[in-house]
Amino acid sequence: MLGRYDNFPENIHRIENFKSTVSRKELQEKLVQALHKMNCKAFSFEEIGHQALRGCTIIFEAGIAESKSFNFMDEEETKKLHSALKKASFQVMDFFLAIRYYRNVAEKKTPLKFDYYLLRTVFGENSLEIRAFHERGPRYISPEDIIGYIVKKTNYAATRKILKEAKPAIS
Repeated sequence: MLGRYDNFPENIHRIENFKSTVSRKELQEKLVQALHKMNCKAFSFEEIGHQALRGCTIIFEAGIAESKSFNFMDEEETKKLHSALKKASFQVMDFFLAIRYYRNVAEKKTPLKFDYYLLRTVFGENSLEIRAFHERGPRYISPEDIIGYIVKKTNYAATRKILKEAKPAIS
């Protein structure tokens, strides 16, 4: 089933809750738009708010779940998601996020170990819960920072703040 990963882990590393000022469908469209725009773009650690590896580049690769696997969120997959959203909103959307790290030394990019995250977004009435599971990697960026950055990009995609923290996070 599109949007849901059958084997999502139960041992979650971070859960954060947000209040939404828009409809579930509009929130999902903005979230998909934000993840698609982040895909394969280079960012610095400073942009994410994390200072552990200065002078390094980060590249995100996002995928949307489809039953037992994930599909890379390219143009075609994003259009497929938007078409599905026109019919009905999702209760849950699961994403895979690979975070590639590169150390920049003298015009050369040297790859470092990558991080792999699974994200489950659960949509309620005017609310969003994001569950992050760190599958493997050095964890240069914490689950809190990943969630915060995705929320920031989702708010940016909407041109106004549509997500606000609801209550303290659970680790």
